[in-house]
Amino acid sequence: MEGYSVKQYAPEHIRNVAIVGHGGSGKTMLVEHMLYTAAAADRVGSVEAGNTQSDYDPLEIRRKISVSASVLPLEYHGHKINLIDVPGYPDFIGELHAIAEVVDSMIIVCEAKRDLDVGFDLAWEVAEQHGLAKCIFINKLERDNADYEGLIDTLHQRYGKRIVNVQIPIGHQAAFSGVLDLVQMKVYKGKDRGEEIEEIPTGFAAEAEERHDKMMDAAAEGDDDLMVKYLEGEQLTLEEVEHGLLEGTRQGKVVPVLLGSAQSGIGVATLLDRIIGELPSPLYHPVDIDGKHYEEDPNGPLIAYVFKTTADPYVGKINYLRVFSGTIKADDHVLNVNRENDERLHNLFFPHGKTQENATVVSAGDICAVAKLQDTHTGDTLCSAKERVMFPPPKFPDPIYRVAIRPKTKADEDKLGNAIARLLEEDPTLRYSREAELHQELLEGMGDIHIETAIEKLKTRFGVTVEIEEARVPYRETVRTKAKAQGKFKRQTGGKGQYGDCWLEIEPLAGGEGFVFENKVVGGAIPKNYIPAVEKGVIETMKKGFLAGYPVVDVKVTVTDGSYHDVDSSEMAFKQAATIGFRAAAEQARPVLLEPVLKVEIIVPDDCVGDVVGDLNTRRGQMQGMEPAAAGKTLINAQVPMATMMRYALDLRSLTKGRGFFRTAFDHYADVPSHEADGLIKQFKELQTTETH
Repeated sequence: MEGYSVKQYAPEHIRNVAIVGHGGSGKTMLVEHMLYTAAAADRVGSVEAGNTQSDYDPLEIRRKISVSASVLPLEYHGHKINLIDVPGYPDFIGELHAIAEVVDSMIIVCEAKRDLDVGFDLAWEVAEQHGLAKCIFINKLERDNADYEGLIDTLHQRYGKRIVNVQIPIGHQAAFSGVLDLVQMKVYKGKDRGEEIEEIPTGFAAEAEERHDKMMDAAAEGDDDLMVKYLEGEQLTLEEVEHGLLEGTRQGKVVPVLLGSAQSGIGVATLLDRIIGELPSPLYHPVDIDGKHYEEDPNGPLIAYVFKTTADPYVGKINYLRVFSGTIKADDHVLNVNRENDERLHNLFFPHGKTQENATVVSAGDICAVAKLQDTHTGDTLCSAKERVMFPPPKFPDPIYRVAIRPKTKADEDKLGNAIARLLEEDPTLRYSREAELHQELLEGMGDIHIETAIEKLKTRFGVTVEIEEARVPYRETVRTKAKAQGKFKRQTGGKGQYGDCWLEIEPLAGGEGFVFENKVVGGAIPKNYIPAVEKGVIETMKKGFLAGYPVVDVKVTVTDGSYHDVDSSEMAFKQAATIGFRAAAEQARPVLLEPVLKVEIIVPDDCVGDVVGDLNTRRGQMQGMEPAAAGKTLINAQVPMATMMRYALDLRSLTKGRGFFRTAFDHYADVPSHEADGLIKQFKELQTTETH
């Protein structure tokens, strides 16, 4: 809303809440209604119309999905709630990990259906890893296929008594008209700012009492004093119920379940009430760094953490940070302890999606942003020079999908380096490398959508167009037996003659031993000053390969004999002779192609193990064992050729409905099966023929 501003709040009146869940669950629309209900927006936008507060990037509008987390503060009943809308697709899981570092709770949005989506599982796991309070918001209760009871059964089966109904729906599917709040024991109908409060209808009284009692049990368990009072039969006050639920939620004993419709706005006002009442403030989330404890105290030493960086084409670099201790002011000088540099906070502001509100003071517990810092990056700690502390580096998942990119024009090539650097600064889950051996520039990410959006950003933000091609496999060549051959280079026409002659013996070394060169020439058959040229000729030939153009590894080459000419011999001639001799010897030494084999760890749901193992067999994978992972999941260990794993991220997603995850590491090189090798050698020879013509 134009002109909307937020005043300063004490930590106890701040809530930092991530809105998470599967892509398409309705997170963005829920945020829209929350902003409107709290009068932080003057309208409710729509994903379809491309005018929501959080999905403002042209790329998001075009794709109609969230690809980057957005910070959207609001004021409600004397509190400031910093909402962070987090992308739900697994390709953007890096955003989820980054935001988990700075929020105090997560609201996991899910559709009213029996099965839980992978985005729910990811959000739950990350919240558990970071010790965050969790709340579930069941959405789309107005849908024809809505199955509220089925979902509640699934949640209870999976998480037991931690799941606590705080609300129940009024009406079913098309008849859904409101929520019965079990804390207030009132019915809330209407939507957004027009919510109406009613008494519990007679037909719901019995169910309401039963669920209310279960909720009271959960509330009492959150606090020992409350439990004593409750067991003695005393009535708990509203404040005591909220305190008990808050303590239970903070400790992870309770996961409140709320509900509504992000499309219509039903249940949104009560959701905001529950955020204030049952989700923890920053005071419940102090930090420990290097064994030292820091409270969320505005008067304490300054400690702020940078959790996100964006590259705005107009504003420049923007760093988002949370203040964990102390207070920062506009134009303050702070120490970036990671870079050992002084930064001045010229452009301090509160982000509101795509808009900004200038900030003069930001105190402990709050979230803000700073533009145009000189050398500050995601994961950095800003502090006072007197209190030098540093947050541990953030942990992001390793990329699992790679493509090769090629600049379309010379102008694109000139701009690519800077554009890539800015892109990597914004997204720590992307990786870029130049592979000289493969003559490719590789871009790695979390999946095809992740890579596609990165390439779109290169074009739309930085004016760099690249083309995608398949990433090549770094094959190797070697020999399996000993062989000896002569290399002789002689040229007598066209000026000064050239003469070089050497006998080379080639033999295999054990895997990983690399290259060994030995000189066994006696009697001056080759003068010593030409021996380095022979070695250089061998090394240069090994780089280019002799079977399919891949580097040669794990061989020993010995020069045993040769001859020279007093006038015509030269270093160049002996280099050429070495090339000829090496190729001739290698061809006789049973040459083979080697392929990189990866160590692969895959975590999949138990019911997917058979399909995943079967798929690994088609990829020439060698099983190394299986063991239980988390509840309902199995860890599969295998060795699999890299050549068969290039699109595995997409294939595993399909096999497991997005619930499988894997990581790889190089393990060793192994012989390529003969039929595969024949195909690679044929391709290489055809390419050589094409290039010569």
